[in-house]
Amino acid sequence: MKRIYSVFVENRPGVLCKVTGLFSRRDFNIDSLAVGETEDPSISCMTIVSSGDIRTVEQIEKQLNKKLDIIKVKTFDELSCVSRELILVKVRIKKDRDNRREIMEICELLSAEIVDMSKNQMMIQMCDTTERISLLIKMLQSISIVEVARTGTLALSKCTD
Repeated sequence: MKRIYSVFVENRPGVLCKVTGLFSRRDFNIDSLAVGETEDPSISCMTIVSSGDIRTVEQIEKQLNKKLDIIKVKTFDELSCVSRELILVKVRIKKDRDNRREIMEICELLSAEIVDMSKNQMMIQMCDTTERISLLIKMLQSISIVEVARTGTLALSKCTD
């Protein structure tokens, strides 16, 4: 079972270490972690994706709520929120065959964007779900990936009115 925790914390040195230490000490795995300031610069939001059985995910939420530097914890399952991830991928353009067209077709098919290009390489950007990001990587592996930079998952609860 996968859970997404949106953890609002005081934006101070050492808070990230305390939160990740909580996971480490209790042998909980972090699948993804993204941290950034909110609209209030004194507060940061950590989006943590973790998985485990029902007891583990409940225990994670309880332990997070006990920390002093944590202001608020929101827990989402994958269906109750909108989540996105960003990836930058650098691919090699092969000299013996022109694979630029193939790269461009993959980008068009998956709504990815070519953001930089040289004679021998292209850089592709995509913002989408984790599953579609993984699909992009799988499709580009046959082309020769040079480098990958990936953010963690970001999530907000779905809009309700």
